[in-house]
Amino acid sequence: MADLSLRSVKKVYDNTVVAVQEFSLEIADKEFIVLVGPSGCGKSTTLRMVAGLEDITEGELYIGGRKVNTVPPKDRDIAMVFQNYALYPHMTVYDNIAYGLKLRKFPKRVIDEKVREAAEILDITELLKRKPKALSGGQRQRVAIGRAIVREPQVFLMDEPLSNLDAKLRNQMRSEIIKLRQKVNTTFIYVTHDQTEAMTLGDRIVIMRDGFVQQVGTPQEVFHHPANLFVAGFIGTPQMNVFDGRLVREGSRYFVELDGTVRIELSAEKEERLRKCGVETQPVKLGLRPEHLTLTDSGNAVCAAVDVSEMMGSAVHIHVSACGKDVVIVVPLSEEEDGDAIPLGTPVRFTFRGSAAHVFDVETGRNLEYPIAQAPEPAPEPPPTELPAPVPVLEQVPEPVPAPVPAPEPIPEPVIPQSVFDPLPEIPPEKLGDPFAEDGEEG
Repeated sequence: MADLSLRSVKKVYDNTVVAVQEFSLEIADKEFIVLVGPSGCGKSTTLRMVAGLEDITEGELYIGGRKVNTVPPKDRDIAMVFQNYALYPHMTVYDNIAYGLKLRKFPKRVIDEKVREAAEILDITELLKRKPKALSGGQRQRVAIGRAIVREPQVFLMDEPLSNLDAKLRNQMRSEIIKLRQKVNTTFIYVTHDQTEAMTLGDRIVIMRDGFVQQVGTPQEVFHHPANLFVAGFIGTPQMNVFDGRLVREGSRYFVELDGTVRIELSAEKEERLRKCGVETQPVKLGLRPEHLTLTDSGNAVCAAVDVSEMMGSAVHIHVSACGKDVVIVVPLSEEEDGDAIPLGTPVRFTFRGSAAHVFDVETGRNLEYPIAQAPEPAPEPPPTELPAPVPVLEQVPEPVPAPVPAPEPIPEPVIPQSVFDPLPEIPPEKLGDPFAEDGEEG
């Protein structure tokens, strides 16, 4: 069990196709979140990014407080149930459910306990020895769910698991998933294009369109307080009726005018919200749900003619032409009423309560009761990360250039006294004597 945090997550394919745009959502532990929207809105891509099957182009994803942008799917501790069952045809139900545990080297005793516990929760104990080809579509889906829950993951992901089933079986499996949620205390993210599944399963609903989140809220919030025309038309069966009307402000009071003949004052709660937003008199798109229209004989009503009436058992859906549009009116039936079809062309008149009227901006489609969403303030920059001390780089010390050696001074020639060059005085021979004579002898 874990909480999830998706922060400005974005997915771009081939640098051109933007599948998910600035998706931000905080999911509490054990919460059941439903992503709903038409095909191509980005809901399955978002789920696959949570699972790790798609890389996140921008933004951050946290599971249990741990950033997992680059964590492989097998290390995220999540389990996923796909639209197709992906069961091994040569294995029994028991082996299909136990396969993931065997890969993780669980002891046989533990595997057997977990498989039989999951089978009991899903009411498929008697099917454990069968192979997938001997199962119905709903039974195969239960096996796929059982294979996921035995892992006891932190997050349980479901990608349109009921879309391959027929209507009756889909209704049955919806109730089974609700029971499963009560028995398995984990966080669920469920993807569907069926707004009925979204309304019946989710704690909160995330409505998407073209990669953008349109509104996040409880089923009651998105039904009674749609943020814009798209949400108003997508949530609810039959779809909301939309008229070209006019909102009139008279002091602190607000009225809606329709077809030039109907004038209805809005409820006090709606008037207060419009005053806070400073809404003035202007043309509007007036939204009225079929179950909130009432047939009447009053003069303050819209005139219409019946085109088609559909008997739905507890109610009759009447299609009428009014204000140049096809309008649906749901007329509930009591036990005593037969609900006979109303003949084509029958004139009728209908009206509505001020508390049931929704006024939308003509150009943007936003609900005028709520202020324009402010752009989120930029997140504070994270503190600078301490970097390791830089490795000191030894500077190259230039070798000292030797000082120039002065040229040696010339050695002065020795000055020889002139007396040296003077001729020796002549000595008479008789004065020299015999050099070879012995001492005392005369020459």
